[in-house]
Amino acid sequence: MEEDFVIKAKALIARDFELEMGDQPMTEEELFKILAEEVAYMIDHRLEFLLSLLYRLDVLEHKIKAALSPLSTLAPNIALAQLIMERQKQRIITKSLYKPKKTDDLEGLEF
Repeated sequence: MEEDFVIKAKALIARDFELEMGDQPMTEEELFKILAEEVAYMIDHRLEFLLSLLYRLDVLEHKIKAALSPLSTLAPNIALAQLIMERQKQRIITKSLYKPKKTDDLEGLEF
């Protein structure tokens, strides 16, 4: 399951964060490190885009505020990367649970 998650999360993160990650397999830790580095860059150079992206990914606002708080025990990029990975896991699980089933009821209605 973890390898499957990493493959799917890598594709989602590459798409959402406009990253080129190649076809090489990677571990969840390697993916997290790349994501954390990109988040650090975005905090410094593209903060509005990052916040917009977090909104589109449906990361909860109170969690974002806690991650960016000076009282957080983690660096902001690490805390946000953890939230993003957590949300990606939720998205992947939800997509796998609610896959649309193909039906033959529409046979003959092709365009």
